[in-house]
Amino acid sequence: MRAEAPIINEMERLLDEYFMEIDSVRKRGLLANNTAKTYLLHSDNFVRWCKRQFEPGERKKHSAERYYNRIV
Repeated sequence: MRAEAPIINEMERLLDEYFMEIDSVRKRGLLANNTAKTYLLHSDNFVRWCKRQFEPGERKKHSAERYYNRIV
């Protein structure tokens, strides 16, 4: 992990709170669904990155590797 467990636990608690707040604002019509989805995705990715469960660009990297392996 990039941070100690107590810090990660607090980040996850705050992320849950953030998710609820985003959902509340979305339900009131103040955020479009796609905008809310983007906010949630990127904040979740950050916490996953802190836990070493996410690497930026990893999906595209794996996609490029699969393509390369098919043509070689």
